[in-house]
Amino acid sequence: MKFHLRNKGFSSSIRLRVDHYNESDEELMLRLKSGDRQAFTLLVNRYKQSVANLVAHTVGDNQDSEDIAQQVFIQVYKHADRYEVRSKFTTWLFTITKNLALNEIRRRKRHPTDSLNSIEEEEEFSQPQQHPDMKTIAPDDSLLNKEMLHQLQAALNLLPEKQRLALLLFQEKGLSYEEIAKVFEASLSSTKSLIFRAREALKKHLKEYLSL
Repeated sequence: MKFHLRNKGFSSSIRLRVDHYNESDEELMLRLKSGDRQAFTLLVNRYKQSVANLVAHTVGDNQDSEDIAQQVFIQVYKHADRYEVRSKFTTWLFTITKNLALNEIRRRKRHPTDSLNSIEEEEEFSQPQQHPDMKTIAPDDSLLNKEMLHQLQAALNLLPEKQRLALLLFQEKGLSYEEIAKVFEASLSSTKSLIFRAREALKKHLKEYLSL
């Protein structure tokens, strides 16, 4: 990226900010762990849409997904001091997402008429809007219309929640079997089996719409 600026000092400061965007997730987390709030903002901007989409597709609707996605990042901020560079940052991030999304599903089963009203707001950042993001599950872009997306979400909703989330992490987020096993704190073989069963069930539900 090139900047044509006469002010040398101004150019240096811009280049420094651009360099921050080139830092790895793990480097940003270590900066956050040391108290750098700008690193937190960069991580939020980098992953807020991805987390929001995953939550929306996991819980089955958008009603509370933005609040849950915000809570994910609040947990990232709260527990930054516990972060260790043992695996990818996304593994840790999606583990938090998994826990909060599954907790919300269990809460809804216990209290089906209630809605998640509010959460503690400790960091300000813009809440993401939900957009379908299932291009890997539905590779033919010509099929991405409202009817197909409706059927796809309906089919996902029929899956057991762990199967649904594991499949989304594998197909949509591109996590490996090994990374998903870490997210679910499960063995590699059981993780592969979980995703296989989810794919087979989804094929059955969507055989008129998709070929996986």
